[in-house]
Amino acid sequence: MRKGIPNLGALQAFEATARLGSFSRAAEELSLTHSAVFRQVVGLEERLGVQLFNRHRRRLSLTDAGREYAARVRHHLDQLEKDTFALMSRAGIGRSLHIAVVPTLATTWLVPRLPEFQRRHRDVAVSLSVRTLPFQFNDQPFDGAIYHAAQMWPGTAGIKLFDEQELVPVCHPDLCAAARAGMAGVTHLHMMSRPEAWRQWYSAQGWDEPITVVAGPRYELFTMSLAAAEAGMGVALVPRFLADEALRAGALAAPFERGLPVPDSYFFSYPQQSAPSDALRAFEAWLAEISQ
Repeated sequence: MRKGIPNLGALQAFEATARLGSFSRAAEELSLTHSAVFRQVVGLEERLGVQLFNRHRRRLSLTDAGREYAARVRHHLDQLEKDTFALMSRAGIGRSLHIAVVPTLATTWLVPRLPEFQRRHRDVAVSLSVRTLPFQFNDQPFDGAIYHAAQMWPGTAGIKLFDEQELVPVCHPDLCAAARAGMAGVTHLHMMSRPEAWRQWYSAQGWDEPITVVAGPRYELFTMSLAAAEAGMGVALVPRFLADEALRAGALAAPFERGLPVPDSYFFSYPQQSAPSDALRAFEAWLAEISQ
């Protein structure tokens, strides 16, 4: 018996409370009562002899020790979840992969093609989770990742899928004439992850950017920017390959032909330190085939 390991329920209650910042929200997520979660966390603090939370009336914040412990507990719970799903998958249909992805590329490019991989490899279950920022594989429960970067992440092996090439301005066809007449009079739609994109686009055209450029709304995903542009809310700056279908269908129009060259690419990689499984190699080979 491992006497040094706290009760799993207490660890789950602590991790959920640390992540959500509230006993009540943690209780809701775990389908427990507020008092049950509170007792689990207090019991954990008593067992460890360490204060994990600062309590200020109704406010709750992690101590330095609690913040560090929460990150470690979260990593191990994620790994335990991954191992459990992998075992269940092997028992049911065979092998499993857990891949981190950037959301828009997954929605518009990867997921529509996944049925073909499934037809070829019926014993491999591919699960996807969104990650928009770089991470270390030893801190996350993923077999591989598809991401956007200037180069492949250090300490990984894999392949370049394709270059992004360029960002192009797109809008509803009814806004085209207004955009061509003067961009100062239209709303600029921004991406939170690319705050300098419009400024760089104007520089690439040799134009001065209008003061109104900064006033437009900001979106977290390219799919949101595309949807806003199709709804006539303004002009979005998006990767051409993401807008191609809507442009061909006439749902979007490009008021200007010249785009903004992008040096970054999309990559698929996995930890270099461990040998990839047969399932991961099959997935890599399939990605290399469809990205040509």
